[in-house]
Amino acid sequence: MLDNIYDVIVVGGGHAGSEAAAAAARLGARTALVTHKRATIGVMSCNPAIGGLGKGHLVREIDALDGLMGRIADAAGIQFRMLNRKKGPAVRGPRTQADRKLYRLAMQAEIEATANLDVIEGDAFDLTIEHGRVSAVVLKDGRVIRCGAVVLTTGTFLRGLIHIGDKKIPAGRVGEGPSVGLSGTLLRYGLSLGRLKTGTPARLDGSTIDWDSVGRQGADENPTPFSFMTDSIVNPQIECGVTRTTPETHKIIAENLRRSAMYSGQIEGVGPRYCPSIEDKIVKFGERDGHQIFLEPEGLDDTTVYPNGISTSLPEDVQEAFIRTIPGLERVRILQCGYAIEYDHVDPRELQLSLEVEKIPGLFLAGQINGTTGYEEAGAQGLVAGLNAARLASGGEPIEFSRTESYIGVMIDDLTSRGVAEPYRMFTSRAEYRLSLRADNADVRLTPIGLQIGCVGSARTQRFDRYSEALEETRSRLKGLTVTPSEAEKAGMHLNKDGQRRSAYELLSHPGQSIDALSRLWPELASIERGIAEAIEIEAAYAVYMDRQTADIVQARKEEERVIPAEFDFAVLSGLSNELKQKLTASRPRNIAQAARIDGMTPAAISLLLAHLRKLGGAEEHRLVS
Repeated sequence: MLDNIYDVIVVGGGHAGSEAAAAAARLGARTALVTHKRATIGVMSCNPAIGGLGKGHLVREIDALDGLMGRIADAAGIQFRMLNRKKGPAVRGPRTQADRKLYRLAMQAEIEATANLDVIEGDAFDLTIEHGRVSAVVLKDGRVIRCGAVVLTTGTFLRGLIHIGDKKIPAGRVGEGPSVGLSGTLLRYGLSLGRLKTGTPARLDGSTIDWDSVGRQGADENPTPFSFMTDSIVNPQIECGVTRTTPETHKIIAENLRRSAMYSGQIEGVGPRYCPSIEDKIVKFGERDGHQIFLEPEGLDDTTVYPNGISTSLPEDVQEAFIRTIPGLERVRILQCGYAIEYDHVDPRELQLSLEVEKIPGLFLAGQINGTTGYEEAGAQGLVAGLNAARLASGGEPIEFSRTESYIGVMIDDLTSRGVAEPYRMFTSRAEYRLSLRADNADVRLTPIGLQIGCVGSARTQRFDRYSEALEETRSRLKGLTVTPSEAEKAGMHLNKDGQRRSAYELLSHPGQSIDALSRLWPELASIERGIAEAIEIEAAYAVYMDRQTADIVQARKEEERVIPAEFDFAVLSGLSNELKQKLTASRPRNIAQAARIDGMTPAAISLLLAHLRKLGGAEEHRLVS
């Protein structure tokens, strides 16, 4: 780019950075992706897998907005499984084991092919602030790159420190140095920083595992792709091994807890509760006779195995000892020891819903720097930050996603209103409206918003238009076909003998019904394409619940639209307890919906807040993208 001037600069080439850079570029912004090494773009630093419960929903939503992760996961996936398949569609989660090399190469190819996007190798060390907003990124080697907005996606690199027993290694991940300068920059501008911790298990040589003595877990027979744009999965599908820790494993770990970096007091950062280390499992769940371990191959042509379930910061000799007490791993060769890593993060309550830093206009944060954990959470934040950075650089209004319309909205609202006490991970239980926020309908929910924003390409637009037309045609067709209880009984359907005619669409809400079953009454339905049929079947099955939920969603949106001015003084609210005033002042809710979710808030307290806002004329309406 001439004169080193860009609309948007994205710092970091991980999952958040890749999505942010691609999203900004899709909106037409002149974008630079600054990363230590071009070759590490798209590296899967920890578990080589994408998706899962809640996380899979985020990947589908990224894809619905024409993001990268879903397509890349489909290109690299080597074991696709739909989790919770026996439960309702709202809590099913797509997941794939990925080939680590294929994922990295596919992501790098996508970045290289993206128009308006340059990759710059370098270490971002500082920011330049002029006239009250970010104006440039300063690299460690002295280069200055001017810009209209910056997205920081530093992952675990901010003062990253690896722990293996009593060994400490400054690093962002194994073999790569930490980012030191930016932490000082953020502190200098008054941001609140904290320390968090995550960890990873040892890597094993799969050729030295006794595969005959471990269980097996295979892929789904008919893999379900992540991306709306993927017609079929072409990679060979593999099996993973399944084994367990033993009492001897637990004994060795318990005897060496004092040598674990986590339990020796060396680590100040808080780790993820839902992805505990093996030390945590032994301490907190010591009564169990074993903990399950999944032996996950890292690639089709790679013998490296990721033993999911034994993340640790114990010394190398202890890792060697306890791993060899696990069935199937008695003679295993360890390729790389497990480790814990702690790093700086910014309190996400410093952010607006657009992921822009309130104290530093023009600066956006995404990923683990905001206190989250996981590729999927990072990618979703990167997408939002990239879109908003591009809009800010061009003078546009920010895009804010509601928790009523997306898991992306749930996550960002949780982060910015509640902050984090531990690394944040997405679960379906976090979403109040999960019946409507399903993985299967992410495109219907969010692609129209993407079209409105302008971040959806022509190929997806054309395919989505055809899909929407087919859904509407099928829906109308089913609603136009009706049957009496007596007529239905002749086809083996038992309905209440109330004489009421029911449409084929209504019949799909009955247990066990499908379009295939209805074709006994209406043979012409057999010609409906399977993907359309499945979408309509799920939609119809949830229709009665959605009718009940609609009123709640409407009320929630009204509360989200009642904005609380940034300068509002909660201390002047008469009638509220001092405790609530302190909580409100600390959390600084952006709207009534966020205020209502603060622990201890009552309907009476919300009424007092609303009354005061109206009195001041501050309950202004702010329309979110919908």
